[in-house]
Amino acid sequence: MTTIHSGSTALRAIGDLRSPAGKLEALLNAGASDAPFAALVCHPHPLGGGTMHNKVVYHAMKALQALGFPVLRFNFRGTGLSEGQHDDGRGECEDVQAALDWLEREFHLPILFAGFSFGAAVGLRSCCGDPRVSGLIALGLPTYAEGRDYRYHFLGSCTQPKLFISGTRDQFAPREQLEEIFHSAAPPTETVWIDDAEHFFLGKLDTVQQAIRNWVEVHFL
Repeated sequence: MTTIHSGSTALRAIGDLRSPAGKLEALLNAGASDAPFAALVCHPHPLGGGTMHNKVVYHAMKALQALGFPVLRFNFRGTGLSEGQHDDGRGECEDVQAALDWLEREFHLPILFAGFSFGAAVGLRSCCGDPRVSGLIALGLPTYAEGRDYRYHFLGSCTQPKLFISGTRDQFAPREQLEEIFHSAAPPTETVWIDDAEHFFLGKLDTVQQAIRNWVEVHFL
């Protein structure tokens, strides 16, 4: 495990995160010694260039770390230095479970999940119903992207608190479709629409951070 100092923030390269696909490249941003939660953030589709260094993922991490939480990011199988091959979201659910297992062993804290785009779709599917996960944050949840359809029927039985953040101009998720999905999800849920934002929240990332912090502070702190 390598420690990198970035300003006043300790950033650790994690060497022992493994899923059934093999070793997963991962980074941990340190939290406060008395943190009440740990957090996991998942990245967008790797075939579209998504990695744990994606700007939306980074800003989600910063929002959660600003609240004192240690935050784990990792590259899905076949991405960056992670072993294995991309599995169209199936094996990636195993990667999410491996990350939850790692956080549980490391911190013994309840976990908050956040994911962007593909990372949100895979993470919701994997984390819904997991007793270790106290809350779920979906950023830019997609419905159709580059020939891939996304379905969320499982949200009807997902009773953890959920925050959905999407842009009103998201090219991969028309607002009407998303509203139907959000309304079908089991409560409690909250939706934040960011005006004039497209899928990647260009120019709106500070607003995304604030929405995450506001929700977590109200519901968990």
